[in-house]
Amino acid sequence: MPRRDIVIFDVGGVLLDWNPRHLYRKLFADDDAAMEDFLATVCTAEWNRGQDAGRLCAEAGALLKAEHPDKAALIDAYYDRFAEMIPGPIAGSLEILSELHARGTPLYYLSNHSAETWRHSLGRFPFCSWFVGGIVSGEHGVLKPDPAIYRLLLDRYGIDPHRAVFIDDVAANAQGGRPLGIHGIHFTSAPALRRELVVLGLL
Repeated sequence: MPRRDIVIFDVGGVLLDWNPRHLYRKLFADDDAAMEDFLATVCTAEWNRGQDAGRLCAEAGALLKAEHPDKAALIDAYYDRFAEMIPGPIAGSLEILSELHARGTPLYYLSNHSAETWRHSLGRFPFCSWFVGGIVSGEHGVLKPDPAIYRLLLDRYGIDPHRAVFIDDVAANAQGGRPLGIHGIHFTSAPALRRELVVLGLL
């Protein structure tokens, strides 16, 4: 069995602190109950997955505004002010990525993400240049944990799955590549991730 020496990262929730609440807490003037109701019934996680699967942001917004015309401004804010959902990197994670990069570890990304908003993230965060490459679900219409998206990454970059480690903050996604031979790590915190990478000999 070859040594695990290739690392694949999810981005939102592992490297970047993405959360719609960073934006909507401002828009709801710290009324957490109203904010949570909006995110549970209007701009829901399932609706956002539609964009991660390739639906255009403008189309997604139009669908919701037809159902909730009284909330049009709040719906538009989701993508007009998307950058405010990401205040920055997750503490400790960027340091781990930097150490792996300094060691010459081949780094890739595999993200459930809108193709449109991903382009903005690429330009905003310089560490994105450290990746050899990666796959964004919105560009291919397939979401983790569908095995097809892991296979697409492996095939596109000629990655040996038995050398690869994949880190994701969603347990099902972290293990989605296991049938192909990828070692999955469920991200819960940077210190816990560091311990697992040390055990694997990557740090």
